[in-house]
Amino acid sequence: MKLVYTDQYDLNLGDHVFPSVKYRLTKEELVRERVVSEGDILEPEPASDEDIARVHHWNYIEKLKRGTLSYEEILRMEVPYSSELVRAVWLAAGGSILAGRLALKDGAAVNLSGGFHHAFPDHGEGFCVIHDVAVAIRRLQKDGAIRAAMTVDCDVHQGNGTAFIFRDDPTVFTFSIHQERNYPYPKPHSNLDINLEDGADDEEYLAALEEGLDESLAQFKPDLIFYVAGADPYREDQLGGLSLSMEGLMRRDRMVFEKTQAKGIPRVVTLAGGYARRVEDTVRIHANTVRVAKEFAS
Repeated sequence: MKLVYTDQYDLNLGDHVFPSVKYRLTKEELVRERVVSEGDILEPEPASDEDIARVHHWNYIEKLKRGTLSYEEILRMEVPYSSELVRAVWLAAGGSILAGRLALKDGAAVNLSGGFHHAFPDHGEGFCVIHDVAVAIRRLQKDGAIRAAMTVDCDVHQGNGTAFIFRDDPTVFTFSIHQERNYPYPKPHSNLDINLEDGADDEEYLAALEEGLDESLAQFKPDLIFYVAGADPYREDQLGGLSLSMEGLMRRDRMVFEKTQAKGIPRVVTLAGGYARRVEDTVRIHANTVRVAKEFAS
């Protein structure tokens, strides 16, 4: 199984609750523990501006590239603006495109970044600047590589940007399972939303996820699934209020892969959020997701 990664994925956020160093640390753990070799890791090219513009407004793209966002727009992103940030998110979008192509060939692939599901066509929010998953879906559709796609979003926060972008698109099915009383407010409707109560544990979460996956896969037949595998349902996450254990999160990953493999659907993993008190915990959760993905790669 191939991984997509570059050291430039680091968002250069400094002292920030979003530990963007996690990308490098996850890659290093996977290599150190021989889950993957350096030869399994491919470096992405940045998405083209034309690729980004299939999802985002040109005015917003130009503001990002020229550094002319307003103070309010930067506040809404909740991350400090820099040219390195822009480079990183263009690379993350290119990484999700590449991972999509690899998954169509190999059955599964991982982008060790991405899952920036709060980005909207005309603005960024919630630490998300560019919606890499939407950009990848649109590019793969343009290329004729896929017709239909599904997003399976298991971040603790609802994928509001995803729901908004694909709200009137019958070729993309959006499924999100998340904590109800948590960011974002409001939550645009996905095709299927599962709103969990505060403190939901492994068993409650997994029962709801199984029901949601079964319903989604019965309703819709995608050519490719983007799995937004957030680490933040973890019980010690600073920005989450669910109570999943590390074992429960691995069972979550395995359920997603088992059910999608049974349908013969290729899968792309993106990492999305993760804000555990100990960054080592976030890294371990992400690395575990890759371990499970590798089990199901052809």
